[in-house]
Amino acid sequence: MHGVETFRDLQREATEWRRYLHENPELDYRLHNTARFVTEKLASFGINHIETEIAETGIVALIQGTGGDGPTIALRADMDALPILEASNKPWSSKAPAKMHACGHDGHTAMLLGAAKYLAGTRNFKGCVALIFQPAEEVELPSGGLRMVQEGIMDRFNISKVFGMHNAPGTEVGKFSICSGPIMASQDDFDIIVKGRGGHAAKPHETIDPVVIAAQIILGIQTLVSRKINPIDSLVISVTKLNAANAYNIIADQVEMAGTVRTHVPDLRDFAERQIMAAAQGIASAFGADIEFKYRRSVPVTFNHIQETNLAIRAARSLVESGSVDESIKPRMGAEDFAYMLEARPGALIFIGNGPTAGVHNPAYDFNDEALPYGIGYWVNLVETLLGV
Repeated sequence: MHGVETFRDLQREATEWRRYLHENPELDYRLHNTARFVTEKLASFGINHIETEIAETGIVALIQGTGGDGPTIALRADMDALPILEASNKPWSSKAPAKMHACGHDGHTAMLLGAAKYLAGTRNFKGCVALIFQPAEEVELPSGGLRMVQEGIMDRFNISKVFGMHNAPGTEVGKFSICSGPIMASQDDFDIIVKGRGGHAAKPHETIDPVVIAAQIILGIQTLVSRKINPIDSLVISVTKLNAANAYNIIADQVEMAGTVRTHVPDLRDFAERQIMAAAQGIASAFGADIEFKYRRSVPVTFNHIQETNLAIRAARSLVESGSVDESIKPRMGAEDFAYMLEARPGALIFIGNGPTAGVHNPAYDFNDEALPYGIGYWVNLVETLLGV
């Protein structure tokens, strides 16, 4: 096992990669330049088995160890950016209008490239390491993680375990955090159209006002969490979109509303779908209106398996002092499509500190390059923990 100083020499080069990717962000599956850049770097490290165009622009590269036969474990990084206008004011800010790496996927990719260079140079392990560079983590279904699983990467490359890592703004650089079981929430989305009867805003008594009904539905939905589930369980229902008339003096015929559902308890997804629809229908009916309801299952719960979580903790603690690894963080309510890979194979997702930066999905966010050697070192130590000779 290695301390972080072993990987300081890679930091300058990895910083150059990271900032190049930050300046040239690409969205969803349209990662043609990013995929080309990653593929060229992998080949320059002497990695001969590189397969591209998986889920359009995804990549899987294999590094065979020199320690003899053993299993194949996978390390995954996401590559896509977000449709956000950058406001970080860094010299390496995005050159692409209204696109930026606001979630640190540029850093995730650079850290896995750094680990790839080190592992390809040493190969001091048995078995094989599969490097997964995934597109389209930030999109709605079908996401890149789901598509890569559906296209058979787990069986095709004989992957036995899979591991992921995500940066964590607000956590000190050099620190890691993880827990077994649910670590990130599922994500579902819903759309409701409230259908009333429009008219002149001066004569509301002649209408069935869908705006008032939508307001009642929003309030009614909130009581599902506060009054119908065990307070120990985590459930968030947020209405995030509301669209009605576009004039002061019009009551529209209908109101469109939409929102998201997050939970760590899979059964609560069924509960939320049933109860949101029942509450909306009941409230609308009481006012003489009707609704149209759609509920879309998106990302499942990101679930860390116990054995693999313990292996991740060991790897992190071999890199940094024991007190720098929090093994019992509270699960987060954000969602992550790495969940699909954890449904297909046992594994674990870990968070790596990004320091006091702006939060992810914020226009002022930037990945902290000081975290690069810690991420590279974690990947290397994880491989040598699982596949050590």
